[in-house]
Amino acid sequence: MEQWVAVDVSGLGPGAMRAVEIGGRKVLVCRAGGAYYALENRCPHAAVELTLGQLVGHVLECPVHGGKLDVRDGRPCAQPIRRPATTFAVRAAGDAIEIRLDA
Repeated sequence: MEQWVAVDVSGLGPGAMRAVEIGGRKVLVCRAGGAYYALENRCPHAAVELTLGQLVGHVLECPVHGGKLDVRDGRPCAQPIRRPATTFAVRAAGDAIEIRLDA
């Protein structure tokens, strides 16, 4: 079952990120390349939050070990990350966005 949840993105400028909790899940919303992306706020390698990581273009660097992943699809871009991050579908909803959580 699909569940779309509205998320306020006001004030989230280009290259910025915001951590939110949706239905008990920690999600990181990223604004990159003029679009919004959402992924699980947890490094697939070190299991630490990615909130303090650095977003350059579409690539997010883990703040702990420097591994990198692409926020568009969660795929690893640099080791030691080898597994993709969980991503969530995003759609525009007026001045906000909606993120789909699959139940």
